[in-house]
Amino acid sequence: MSLAVVVSRFNQALTEKLLAGAQEALAECGVDADSVDVVWVPGSFELPLAAKRLAESGRYDAVACLGCVLRGETPHFDYVAGQAAGGIGRVGLDTGVPVAFGVITADTLQQAVERAGGSSGNKGFDAVMTAVRMANLIKKIEARAEKE
Repeated sequence: MSLAVVVSRFNQALTEKLLAGAQEALAECGVDADSVDVVWVPGSFELPLAAKRLAESGRYDAVACLGCVLRGETPHFDYVAGQAAGGIGRVGLDTGVPVAFGVITADTLQQAVERAGGSSGNKGFDAVMTAVRMANLIKKIEARAEKE
């Protein structure tokens, strides 16, 4: 299985923890580290474009997107989080390649920390597990379709 992991540099202290969780999930699934490409983008807003290019390349069975958007005092959070979520979802639908959403959207830094390896788990781990499971599901669906 070949995967791409796209990681936001914004809130990097947290996204590095998400990436560590993603790498743990890859190891747990038996995915060879040489078949995984990690790509860094400036922020969560840029995740969908990078994911789309990676998915369209034909080199990957799935793409996992990791980021962290914290609510502030302005509506900026709503725009970035909404565009990241909608764009990432659209990439999967447009390309047929599973694209997993591993973007923390939290009201507080503490909530984000809890979701980046704290008491609420690690959303990077969860995103890679989702990507792997969806890639396997798509392969099964395609194999069945070829038999019919």
